[in-house]
Amino acid sequence: MLDVTAKKEALAAYTPHPNFAKYHKLFPTTAWMRAEAPRHVPRFAFEYGDTGAGNDVGIADNWNAFDAIKVVPKYGVTNQLPPIQCELFGQRYNAPLGIAPMGGPSLVWPGADLLMAKAAQRAGVPYTLSVAGGATIEQAAEAAPDVFWLQLYRFWHEDHKIGFDLMRRAAAVGAKTLTLTVDVPVRTTRSRETYAGLAGEFRPNARMMGEIMMRPRWLLALLRNGYPRFATVADYAPPRSSTNEIIAYARARMGGAFNWEEVKRYRDFWKGPMLLKGILHPADAEKAVALGIDGIWASNHGGRQIEALVPSIDAVPALAAAVGGKAKIIVDSGVRSGQDVMRALAVGADAAFAGKSFLWAVAAMGDEGPAQLIDLYIDELKASLGQIGALSLADARNAKVLHPGAIKF
Repeated sequence: MLDVTAKKEALAAYTPHPNFAKYHKLFPTTAWMRAEAPRHVPRFAFEYGDTGAGNDVGIADNWNAFDAIKVVPKYGVTNQLPPIQCELFGQRYNAPLGIAPMGGPSLVWPGADLLMAKAAQRAGVPYTLSVAGGATIEQAAEAAPDVFWLQLYRFWHEDHKIGFDLMRRAAAVGAKTLTLTVDVPVRTTRSRETYAGLAGEFRPNARMMGEIMMRPRWLLALLRNGYPRFATVADYAPPRSSTNEIIAYARARMGGAFNWEEVKRYRDFWKGPMLLKGILHPADAEKAVALGIDGIWASNHGGRQIEALVPSIDAVPALAAAVGGKAKIIVDSGVRSGQDVMRALAVGADAAFAGKSFLWAVAAMGDEGPAQLIDLYIDELKASLGQIGALSLADARNAKVLHPGAIKF
C-alpha cells in the first residue's frame, strides 16, 4: 500500500487509458455504448442489467430529472480545465465519481466485477463491491486496494451473524468505507428481466442457450470466468453448492431494510467511515447523522425496485441542507455522463456514482469497457466544469442552477 504522500502524488499523475481516443470516436457518449451493448451479450444478460421495475418509468424519471437541471455559467474567468481531485471520508480520489454497487454485474459480462475494480484502481476513483456481486471481498480488495468500498444488504439470520462476519472481512482487507443499503425492504419484480427468463435464478433454458451461442465474445468470457454467482455469500453456503443453491441460501438469510437499532449496532462495530444508501427523506438523513453515519447516499436503487419513488437527484438539495455539512452526500440513479456529475455537484452532492452505464460499457467494449468509461466521465466532467466557468469543484457547488424537480419538504 502507498503511504499518504505517495498516494497523493500518484493521483496527481493520472492520465487517460492509451486506447481512450480510439474508443471515444466509437462511443462518444454512454448512449452509444447502450445502443451497442445488446449486440455483444445474450438478450437475457442485457435485459437484466438494463431493466428497472414495472415499465421502466423510474429509470426514465431519473434520466429526465438530471436533464432538467440547468446551470447558469459565469464567463471571462478561466480558459483552463479545473482540477477535479476530491477528498471523500479522509481519502484522496482523482474525481468526485465512483462505481456504484450492483448485484450480479457478472451476469451481464462474466468477470465484470473485477474488471470494474481494476479500472477504478487505475483511475483512482471509488469502486463499491456489492455483497451480491460476482467477486469476493478479498478478490475485490486485491484488485482495488486503494479505492475499495463494500456495500451490505441486511443479513438478519442468526442475529446478523453473516453481516458481522462480512464487516470483519472488509476490515481485514482495508475497505475504505462500508455502505448499508436500506432501500430494499421488500423484493419486487422487474418485468423485462422476468420475460427474458430470469425469475430469481440463473437456469438457462433452450432459448437462453441459443442466445449465448450467438454471442461468442460473451461465451469466451463465461468460459474464462465461470457462471455468475454470489461469490462472497458462497463462502457461507454448504460446500459445492450450485449457483442457484447459493442464491437460495442467501435469500433465506437476508432481506428487509435495516432498522435504526440495527444501523446503530453496525455503526458501533465498524470503525471506519459508514454510509447509508437509499436515503431520500431529510428526516432519515438527520437520524443517520445522529447515529454517527458519515455519508448519506441518495438513491432510489436506479429505478429497479419501484417506479413511484422520487428521482434521487431531486432529493439532494434537501438532504444537503438537513445534514449541514455533518455528512458527505453521494448520489446515484440516473448518472450517465460527466455533465451529470457536474449537475450533482451543483445541487449539493459531494460525488456522483454510476451503475448501469458501466454495464453498457463492458457489454459494448468487453474487458476494456470500464476503464474507457471512467476516462469518458472524467473528460466530460472537466469539460463541463470549464464550460460553466468553474475554477474548482467548489465553484460548481456554488453555481446558480435551475432545478425544477428539487423537493421542498
